[in-house]
Amino acid sequence: MELHPLVQLVAVAEIEQTPQEPATTPLLHPADGVPPIINTEELFDAALAQLALGSGPFAFDAERASGYKYSARAYLIQIKRTNGGLHLIDPIAFGPGHRCFIALNELIHDVEVILHASTQDLPCLREVGIHPTILFDTELGGRIAGLARVGLGPLLESLMGVSLAKEHSAVDWSTRPLPHDWLNYAALDVELLVELREKVYQLLADSKKWKWAEEDFAAILAAPPAPPRIDPWRRTSGMHKVKKRNHMAVVRELWQARNEMAQDLDISPGRLLSDAAITEIAMNADKGPITNRKHLEKILRPLGLRARWLENAATWISCITDAIAMPEDQWPETRSKSDVLPPIKIWRERFPEKYAPLTHARFNLQVRAEELSIPLENMISPELVRRICWQPPEGSVEQALLALGARRWQAEIASPILEQALTEREPLEIPEVAAEAEAAPEE
Repeated sequence: MELHPLVQLVAVAEIEQTPQEPATTPLLHPADGVPPIINTEELFDAALAQLALGSGPFAFDAERASGYKYSARAYLIQIKRTNGGLHLIDPIAFGPGHRCFIALNELIHDVEVILHASTQDLPCLREVGIHPTILFDTELGGRIAGLARVGLGPLLESLMGVSLAKEHSAVDWSTRPLPHDWLNYAALDVELLVELREKVYQLLADSKKWKWAEEDFAAILAAPPAPPRIDPWRRTSGMHKVKKRNHMAVVRELWQARNEMAQDLDISPGRLLSDAAITEIAMNADKGPITNRKHLEKILRPLGLRARWLENAATWISCITDAIAMPEDQWPETRSKSDVLPPIKIWRERFPEKYAPLTHARFNLQVRAEELSIPLENMISPELVRRICWQPPEGSVEQALLALGARRWQAEIASPILEQALTEREPLEIPEVAAEAEAAPEE
């Protein structure tokens, strides 16, 4: 493979540097400059023709307007292929299912697509009609390879000696026209992605983990869409402070009204009313009537009141009034009626026969993960470990893990450790921090 000019420069610099001072070269702009934005069929057709002349995998990236828009649609798609050029496509100019996207999808059929943190970008790519059939995820590959820092910037630094600026990572990509420096930033996300893929692949091959990664990549593509969340309002930030059921009713009514409004306006819900504002209103809802804008202002001022929050004050007050007037039998239950397992501290207190195997499983799985130089959550999902210990299977643990969604390589590694743990009757005393390090299960 022909080396990118900057990679050649870095290779020379690395020879001149001492091992204690690894070279890092700022990646300031693409080697061939920032290409023009593709927003017409003529430009798109020309890009497709150039990409068809290239060889090897396609490097993809997408920019969304997270924090600004309700939708997770792509507002910019970046593509690069060896000898096929670097291209910046404005998907809004074409819309989902456009013939140019259909042609692009046919072009990538049975050719590897490289993405970094693919689960973030695959939904918005699929929305416009791009459906990869072979995937290489540089972020996940780095995790499986055992690298400590797997963001795109850190990977480029550690594996290629290149530093990548991230100053435009949180901008509003729905802005039109897109500024040149934003386009330069976006182009750099795919500029070295093909070369980075080769570095990550070599690490996986050298550590005999390539088959693991390959199985994980295939599983990402085959995964069905996530089912709708049960009671999504319960995930409101700060919800842990809301203890009373009537206060939960206020959270629910405000969240649902905000969500409907945000969806209609295609604006991020938090820009209409923050989660912190919702929980603060809920916990003050029964301390006195909230009947006008001034009452809301008094409650929200300590949070750093935003004028935007009060633009829909009448709607919020209506939600509060309805929730407070709601009969008790319509209040939400304290916990969601889902299959989410209870917190681990409750296991310790109320289900010691399940807690004991769990302590042994977590400890010994962590030891094995460290031996294999792989994060525990990538070796086996902690949620699957909890489910096996909560309800031990009557048959094979390995088959139970596979049925729960584990990869075959994960089940082969974890099942012997879990089988042994299920025989334990006394908990393993481990430091509290280690015991509670896992993320709380989602509701």
